[in-house]
Amino acid sequence: MFASKAKQPPIKSLIAQGTRIQGDLLFAEGLRIDGEVVGNVRAVDGASLLIVSEVASVQGSIEADHVIINGRVKGPVMARKLLELQPKADIKGDVSYCAIEMHQGATVEGQLRPMASDGAEEKPTLKLAANDR
Repeated sequence: MFASKAKQPPIKSLIAQGTRIQGDLLFAEGLRIDGEVVGNVRAVDGASLLIVSEVASVQGSIEADHVIINGRVKGPVMARKLLELQPKADIKGDVSYCAIEMHQGATVEGQLRPMASDGAEEKPTLKLAANDR
């Protein structure tokens, strides 16, 4: 993990396993998805955290500050600050990020597009997750 991580916003919403949402979804602060979302998921207003668990699936675009994926996503992903791809992450779509952490086993079918954090031409932070078992 990154040593200089700011405090994460609290998870205030949950889409439980067995629940299916059809339509676009806007959220503030933190959202955890354990169910299925067919539509776009986007964070609004302030710092945001989105977790797509290993039992979850999203068909649509994702946009938030800090995105953690361990499930299936079919659509583009934009992490405005940090993207964490955990071992069971399966993304079919282009991925944009400022910093990325990708664990062994995660897959992306699409382009990885680094974004400059403040408009400057700089290389993004990349951390490869080692087997820490």
